[in-house]
Amino acid sequence: MYRDRGRGGTSKGAGMLDRKRVNDVLDRSLPSTSRNKSSAVSVTAMASAFGKDFDRRDNRSSSTLSANKSKQSEEESETESEESDVSGSEGDDTSWVSWFCNLRGNEFFCEVDDEYIQDDFNLCGLSGQVPCYDSALDLILDVESSHEEQNELVESAAEMLYGLIHVRYILTTKGMAAMLEKYKVYDFGRCPRVYCFGQPCLPVGQSDIPRSSTVKIYCPKCEDIYYPRSKHQDNIDGSYFGTTFPHLFLMTYGHLMPQKPTLSYVPRVFGFKMHKP
Repeated sequence: MYRDRGRGGTSKGAGMLDRKRVNDVLDRSLPSTSRNKSSAVSVTAMASAFGKDFDRRDNRSSSTLSANKSKQSEEESETESEESDVSGSEGDDTSWVSWFCNLRGNEFFCEVDDEYIQDDFNLCGLSGQVPCYDSALDLILDVESSHEEQNELVESAAEMLYGLIHVRYILTTKGMAAMLEKYKVYDFGRCPRVYCFGQPCLPVGQSDIPRSSTVKIYCPKCEDIYYPRSKHQDNIDGSYFGTTFPHLFLMTYGHLMPQKPTLSYVPRVFGFKMHKP
């Protein structure tokens, strides 16, 4: 913005300087005592020529100024959109839980109720697994902490603590209902197997121990697990979803259990089936 304004001011100043130079040239070329017709004609021609040049410069400067302003507004809008994609919503009314779940790559997480997090019974045994437990819990609940730990350590601890709370919450009635809404809109992805015909999947962990493996997606039709399609989910800990959730989910919502696939791929060579030894 300030650059554009500066450019407009510079072109205007240059125009004033050119007018002054023209006037000086005219004064020098004209005698002080008398002016004949030829000099008057030349003066008029020079003035008209410079006037046209000034008009062209003014038009160019105004058009350049408007173009720069429009370009700058587009760049600012693009910057704001990129910042919103990376950092999520940063409003004063946005809780840490909502911010965390809206981050790119955290689409598998649902929002845990504050009441569930505030109940000490639901957090039993987690204080010994998470460093900076008290500060991390205060961060999740948007409470100003009196502890003086490093911010990066507290943030990573808060992510780990929320994941360990999340794996317990999704086994409750409210948690399964929240995951059901995400399952209906295919937030967990579809099975990549051709003969499953786009069957919706569920997140699953290969171990309940933290830092053992990353999250996978479970297909209830072929009963196999696959890597998530998004690269942003490669580093999500599988223990934040556990080994129990998808199977208990399908037991709770039995009507979602699909039929087993009846088709399978048959390898052929020149149209003949391969002989199995």
